[in-house]
Amino acid sequence: MEIGGGQPLFFITSPGNGPECQLSHLTLSSAAPGKFRSFSRQGKKLSLTQALTLAIQAPLQEDRGSKPSSCWIGERERARERRSTREKHRGISMGSSSSSYAPKTIYLDVDGKVQKVAFSRHCSPCDIKELLCSSSNIPRNTAIMMVDPEGALVSIDPTMPTNSPNSLYKVISLSTGQLGEKEDMFQNVAEQFSRAFRINELKTEVTNRLAMLEKRVELEGLKVVEIEKCKNDLKKLRDEMTSRGGGRVGNCPCKYNFSEDGKKLNPRRDVPSYPKYTLSQETIEALKKPTFDVWHWEHNEMLSCLEYMYHDLGLVKEFNMNPITLKRWLLGIQENYRSNPFHNFRHCFCVSQMMYGMINLCNLPEKMTLTDMGILMTAAVCHDLDHPGYNNTYQINARTELAVRYNDISPLENHHCAVAFQILSLPECNIFANVELEAYKQIRQAIITLILATDMARHGEILDSFKHKVDSFDFTNEEHVTCLKMVLIKCCDISNEVRPTEVAEPWVDCLLEEYFMQSDREKTEGLPVAPFMDRDKVTKPTAQIGFIKFVLIPMFETVMKLFPQIEEIMVQPLRDSRDHYEELKQIDDAMTEAQKKKTENMSLGGKKK
Repeated sequence: MEIGGGQPLFFITSPGNGPECQLSHLTLSSAAPGKFRSFSRQGKKLSLTQALTLAIQAPLQEDRGSKPSSCWIGERERARERRSTREKHRGISMGSSSSSYAPKTIYLDVDGKVQKVAFSRHCSPCDIKELLCSSSNIPRNTAIMMVDPEGALVSIDPTMPTNSPNSLYKVISLSTGQLGEKEDMFQNVAEQFSRAFRINELKTEVTNRLAMLEKRVELEGLKVVEIEKCKNDLKKLRDEMTSRGGGRVGNCPCKYNFSEDGKKLNPRRDVPSYPKYTLSQETIEALKKPTFDVWHWEHNEMLSCLEYMYHDLGLVKEFNMNPITLKRWLLGIQENYRSNPFHNFRHCFCVSQMMYGMINLCNLPEKMTLTDMGILMTAAVCHDLDHPGYNNTYQINARTELAVRYNDISPLENHHCAVAFQILSLPECNIFANVELEAYKQIRQAIITLILATDMARHGEILDSFKHKVDSFDFTNEEHVTCLKMVLIKCCDISNEVRPTEVAEPWVDCLLEEYFMQSDREKTEGLPVAPFMDRDKVTKPTAQIGFIKFVLIPMFETVMKLFPQIEEIMVQPLRDSRDHYEELKQIDDAMTEAQKKKTENMSLGGKKK
C-alpha cells in the first residue's frame, strides 16, 4: 500500500495459495499526505473495506501459540531490515541509530485468531487506531481501547509496550452505552466534589458580593458628583449674595432689616481640626459645679469641654452619634454665634456648663431618661443661636424681618430654633441622624419647647405652672417633666449670679454694654427705650438687685423644693449676691447724696457772694 507520492506505507500478506496473496502490490493514491483516496489492484479501483477484506479472508487457522496467520508490516521497515541484514553480513554495525527505524510489532487476539501488527515508531496515535480497527474488523472512527491478558488498559500510541504471541492484546469497541456510563460516572464525581466544597454556594456568594461592591462603588461615585455639584451651587449662591450686599432678603420694607446683621450658615464639610484636649481630673470635677470659671477657656477648649459632656452623659452612645459628626456640629454651633458683648459663644458654653452641673447636682439621670438629658443639653447649646444683640422688644418696635416673619411672637427664640435645625439638617452636622423618625420628631418638638421657654416675656406663666406642680411633682407624668425641663433651662440661661462674684460680675458689664448699644440705637431711630437699658438712668447695682430679688431667687427657691441639695450651692450664692449689690447701692446712694450736698453748698456759697 502506498501513500502520498506512491511510497509504500505498509503491505498485507496472507500465507496460502488463495487470491489474497496477490495483494502485495495494493496501491493507495492520495491527493495529500495521510489522506486515503482510493485503492487499486491490477488497475482496478477498490475501496478500503474491499481491499482489507481481501487481505484477511483466508487467514491460517492456528492456535495462539503458533505462528501468526497474517502479518501487517510497513514495506519501508522491511526494506530497512533487509538493508540492515546485508550491512550486518558486510560487517557494518548500525549502532543506536538503526534502532530508531526498527518497526514496532504487537500481537492481537481477533475472534480467537492471532494477528501480528507492525507499525513505524513515527506513526501517529490516530493512524495506529485506524490500523487496529482494520485488523480487528471494527469500523473506522469507532472508539476503541486495548487491554492486555489481565484486562489492564494499554495505551494506543507509538510508545505502547510490545508483547509476544503468548501474551496477546485485545482490541475492544466502546459502545455508546459504555461511554454514557463513564460520562455519568464523571458527572457523579463532579457533583460529589461540588457538594463537598460547596462550590455553587460559594460562587453565588462571591457573585452577590461583587454585585454589591459594584453598586456601592457606583453610589460612591454618584455621591462625589453630587457633592461637587452642591459645592458649585453654593459658590454661585455665595457670590450672588455677596454681589447683592450680603442681605438674605432684598428690598424688605421693614424699618430695620434683620438681614443687615445676617450671618450665613457656614457648614463644615471637612473633618474638624480643632485640637483634642485631654481634660485633667481637676477640670472634669470642676465642670460639674456651678462655680466653674468660664473666663479661663479659649473657644477650642470650650468645644472640647462640650464634647466631653456629651460623651460623659452617655448621649453619644444613646443616640448612636458619629463622634466626627458631633465635632462638626459643635463647630457649626460656634460659627453661628455672633461676636456680641453678651449673647455670644461663651454665653452658650456658660449656659450649657450650668445645665451639665445641674444634671449632676440633682442626679437627673436617675429620675429622667437619657433622651431628656440629650434634649436639655442640646437646647442649652442652641438656645441663643445667631442672636443679633437686640432683644424682642426692639425687633417688634423696629418691625424687623424676624418680627414680621414670626408675627411678633418670640421672634428671637423662634429664630434660634430655626437656625438650630438648619444646622441639624446638614447631613455632616446631624447628631440625630441615626435616631428613628418618630423619636426624632419628639426630640425636635421638645428642643423647640425649651428654647421658646427662654423668652422672658413668658417667665411668670412658666413659673406659676411649675409652682402648681412642684408640691405633688411626678417624674412619671410627662407634663410635669416637660414643665421641669422648661424651668431648668430658664435657670441656666440667667444663672450668672449663681457663680462666684469674680466670675459673675464681668457678665453684668457685658450685658449692660449690649443694653446700652440697643438703647442708643433706639434713641437714634426714635423708638421707645426701656429704663433698665438707658445708660443715663441705670447703674450696675440697681440693674441687678431687682432682677435677683424678684426673678432669680423666687425661681431657684421653687426648684429647691424639688431638689433641696441646690440650696447651699446655688440659692445661697444668689442671696449673697443680692446683699452684695445692696451694699454697693448704699455706697452709690451715699456718694450721690454727698455729691448732691456738695453741689448745693457750692450753689449757696455762690449766691452769698
